Amino acid sequence: MRTLDGDVWKRRGLSLLWGPEALADLAKPEEVASIRDVFHVSRSWPDELPSNGGKTLVVAGVEGCLDSLVPEDAESWIESDLRPVLVSFQEEYEGQAALVLWLPTGRRRILMNRANETYLWKCGAPFGDRQIEIGRILWGGAQDDAGRIIDARNGSRDPDGPTWIGLHHPRLS
Repeated sequence: MRTLDGDVWKRRGLSLLWGPEALADLAKPEEVASIRDVFHVSRSWPDELPSNGGKTLVVAGVEGCLDSLVPEDAESWIESDLRPVLVSFQEEYEGQAALVLWLPTGRRRILMNRANETYLWKCGAPFGDRQIEIGRILWGGAQDDAGRIIDARNGSRDPDGPTWIGLHHPRLS
């Protein structure tokens, strides 16, 4: 399992973030875009992004989209609707900007299958007993390149502890 304790995730790549302090450091509330806004703006990406000196776009609402769909439809939505927007973002900014998906309950809903180091999303009610292979779908099978974002401000670097605040993937393929 890879870990990150630096801040490269704030400047490039795709991150799934659930650490509220890290979010507050990264973007003001008015700078956070809704998932709906991102689908709209993806038709013509802006020259400058709203956060982190123009290098970062923080997006909220993905969790609600996933929870409103049955697991099979959620998987299909990630693959056919969300992932193309993420790839478009990466291509537009030539990998020199960060897209951060804010997942407030991600800490308890992102799970790792230790046997094969794959990441899963625990579905919400009424499908709480089911999981989506979010790493395989979102990162196109390149899960080995994903790293756990560690906020070591309190000194702990435990990749399974409370300092684990998100996941970062440097480049979608």
